[in-house]
Amino acid sequence: MPTYEYECEKCGLIFEEYQRISEPPLTVCKKPGCGGAVKRLISSGGGFLFKGSGFYSTDYRSDSYKKQAKNDAPAAPATPPSSDTGKSKKVQE
Repeated sequence: MPTYEYECEKCGLIFEEYQRISEPPLTVCKKPGCGGAVKRLISSGGGFLFKGSGFYSTDYRSDSYKKQAKNDAPAAPATPPSSDTGKSKKVQE
């Protein structure tokens, strides 16, 4: 059920109300003793939440796309980079 926001024109109270879409909007303030007219506010809504490790546009690519992407990728170097700092090493005989 959607959540609607209302504002009382008399006392200024802003409140939320869970209602079905098919229900008519509220017309009277919920604050005891007020009885003022209320108007429904425009709100951004709740949005939706993604749960899990992540959702990416590449998660559901076709097999042909994955093969083509693999072929287009640059080749990895054949040997791992050395950790040599540029100093020559002495060889003991």
